[in-house]
Amino acid sequence: MPLYRDEAIVLRTHKLGEADRIITLLTRQHGRVRAVAKGVRRTTSRWGSRLEPFTHVDLQLAEGRSLDTITQAETLDPFHARLGLDYERYTAGTVMLETAERLVTEEKEPSVQHFLLLVGGLRAMSGAEHGANQVLDSYLLRSLAVSGYAPSFDHCTRCGVEGPHRYFNPSAGGVLCRICKVPGSATPALETITTMAALLTGDWACVHATDPRHLREASTLVAAYLAWHLERGLRSMAYVER
Repeated sequence: MPLYRDEAIVLRTHKLGEADRIITLLTRQHGRVRAVAKGVRRTTSRWGSRLEPFTHVDLQLAEGRSLDTITQAETLDPFHARLGLDYERYTAGTVMLETAERLVTEEKEPSVQHFLLLVGGLRAMSGAEHGANQVLDSYLLRSLAVSGYAPSFDHCTRCGVEGPHRYFNPSAGGVLCRICKVPGSATPALETITTMAALLTGDWACVHATDPRHLREASTLVAAYLAWHLERGLRSMAYVER
């Protein structure tokens, strides 16, 4: 069977037979890949901790008909070891993994931007420089932007008139002016809209200076925007302390 190498983030695992696991990966060059790790559940396996969710690994895989097979695995960064010590960051990180899996839908199609964004997001999540919810919200907005769903925060999404605007609607793709607003639009504070724009662009100085109530309102709108474009909510989002 042909062999290939790639680096990957482990997104999810589930049992296969008595000793194997199917590992869902987001790889740098091959996009989303599902592969079998043989014998990984045995106590004598040297791969056990290397193929846990959140782990950044360098892999060698053998191509198969339906599932590839992992033949080598080396840990590059054990994000799970740090995230596992903090419930808030762990659950927020779980949302990031599920989001990556849902947005990268085609198997073995290159998704370099999604991969780099996830690695950077997990690195930020495992640090202490930014709040867990803010790292998550920034990652969600950027992931949606990479997928072609970038929200507009400074121009009306319908007529293009420059803001600031007070109305936000996920189905419209961002903010709406007073004339273009549609029923059901949210009316967040202008500070909340500014915060969401800062999260999208990575303006952390602005995010850190934001009042907690506006951060909470931004998180609610980001979750609504994500749910609209994924067409259904994330199971892991229920465990995040928002």
